[in-house]
Amino acid sequence: MTEHRDVATGPPDEYVEAEIHRLLAEDPDVAEQGITVVRRERGLVLYGEVESPHRREEILRRVAERFPDVPITSDIGVIRAQAPTEIEQLP
Repeated sequence: MTEHRDVATGPPDEYVEAEIHRLLAEDPDVAEQGITVVRRERGLVLYGEVESPHRREEILRRVAERFPDVPITSDIGVIRAQAPTEIEQLP
């Protein structure tokens, strides 16, 4: 996991969690529904998979920009977005 923000405040409430879900889903430049936001003791953890490191950084940047005082930890992985290069043989 990567620590993106570290601010010594209490845990964010469920409204912040819902606002982040809404930001990621409704922003036309992000339109990401595959990210899960989970509250932890000292902040939020973003889980999921995206198609590129650039996309992951853009998501983290937008969340940090909108919620600068909320500690955010990223557990967002990068998946392959290209078509397979070889044929899969099934038994």
